[in-house]
Amino acid sequence: MILVSSCLLGCACRYKGDDCKNEKILKLAKEHVLLGVCPEQMGGLETPRDPSEIVGDKVLSCAGRDVTAQYQKGAEAALYLAKLNHVDFAILKAKSPSCGKELIYDGTFTGNKVPGNGVTVSLLLENGIPVYTEDELDQLPL
Repeated sequence: MILVSSCLLGCACRYKGDDCKNEKILKLAKEHVLLGVCPEQMGGLETPRDPSEIVGDKVLSCAGRDVTAQYQKGAEAALYLAKLNHVDFAILKAKSPSCGKELIYDGTFTGNKVPGNGVTVSLLLENGIPVYTEDELDQLPL
């Protein structure tokens, strides 16, 4: 069982209302169960929505709206589903303030990136669930 960002599965749930379908990930469904999640939607955010980035200990939209609570709620929902379904690992969307791993946007909305993890990635890792991004498919423990 693999937890996967819904946008990578072709769901138009990204902040701008599009997807980033990844055919290599979809092919995993031939031999594995893929469980799609969008922590941002699960936390109550609409689609489309203003882009958000992590600024200090908060998640702020480009309009200055504090969406930290929604990101935390979505992360907790993703963790709940991961535990309930005994996922082996997760494949989440790189650089996202929710799903990014090891590299996220820097909070200036200029496209610059800094080391760090998104809210959902941090919570999954804290709970012992390995996380990969679509850029790390060659490292999956299959």
